[in-house]
Parts: sequence; structure tokens; C-alpha cells
Amino acid sequence: MFRGISKPGQWLVACLLCFGFWQLGQGAYIPAKAWLAQELMQRAWTRTGLGENRVAPWPWADTWPIARLTARSGDVDLIVLAGGSGRTLAFGPGHLSASAMPGEVGNAVIAGHRDTHFQFLQDVQPGELLELESSAGQRHTYTVVAVEVVDSRRGSLLLDTEDAVLSLVTCYPFDTREAGSPLRYVVTARMLY
Repeated sequence: MFRGISKPGQWLVACLLCFGFWQLGQGAYIPAKAWLAQELMQRAWTRTGLGENRVAPWPWADTWPIARLTARSGDVDLIVLAGGSGRTLAFGPGHLSASAMPGEVGNAVIAGHRDTHFQFLQDVQPGELLELESSAGQRHTYTVVAVEVVDSRRGSLLLDTEDAVLSLVTCYPFDTREAGSPLRYVVTARMLY
């Protein structure tokens, strides 16, 4: 197979090829998992729309779809899960249970990872429309009123608001390879109807 290469050289080439394929697999794992999870969550969302309650997207899931978020004229179509644990966010955006439910008075906070589901937030501008559909089939349209970077060590999101507000939150900066930054990218939108 490796003619003209010594035995140790052949082993080195084989090891480098294996390492290269392993790295390729690692790089594709997270996006592939995010895509597959959204497919399974879309199916659970369909069942939820048919009247089933707390439909788990897969048998061992401890979360369920509570809303559907669409943005950028339909280019972004995400199922929002109940809860904001790291385990939930690994599969999709999660609604923080301490916040208002989408469409209700108060601030509905949805968190997501910057390198998968909420990567689109870096291109969102004030005035853009977002739509949330509840599990009961109610559609709510929001307009983006602010986009800001905040330090999570120095501030928090206001949950009790007089209007129905939506806050989409992800880590910042978008292009860093390091995890654990205290900075958060927050897109705030007010409900129009």
C-alpha cells in the first residue's frame, strides 16, 4: 500500500491519516448532533400540535418542545425546548423556566449556543421581525428593539416587564474557540401582536 516508505514511515502515515479522520469527525459531530436533534424535535413539535402534551423528542429526553422560533423571513426555523440546562442547550435553544412564557406579559428568555442554533443572532438588526409559535398554536410577532453585548458578571436580565418581551441570549464573541466567556450577546424584541 505504501510502496517506497519504510515500515516506521508507513505506521506514521497510517497514524496521521487516522488522526486526520478523527479530527474531521470531531469537527462535524456538534453540527451533526444539532441538525439531528432539530429533526427529532420537529417531529415532537408536530405531535404537540396534534394535542399531545410534553412530547419528548427522544425516549430519554427530560425536555420537550414549547415553541417554534422563526426569523430572517423563515430562513431560521428552530424548535425551542423547555429548560435552560447545558444538556438541553446541547440539542437546541431552551426557554428559561424562571422567565415568562412566550406571548405572555414579562420577559421570555431563550438561550442557545453561539456556534450552532443561535449563530444567526450575529446578523440580526433592530427592526427585524421574529415570530414565536406557542405549543397551543398561537403566533406572536416581535420586533427587535436592541442588540447588545453584556457582561454576565455585572448585570442580569429584567424578567418583570410591563410588556411582552423576548430576549434571545448566547455567548459572545461568536468566533472564539474558548468556552466560558462572561460576555453575552442579547437580542431584545417587543411583541407587536
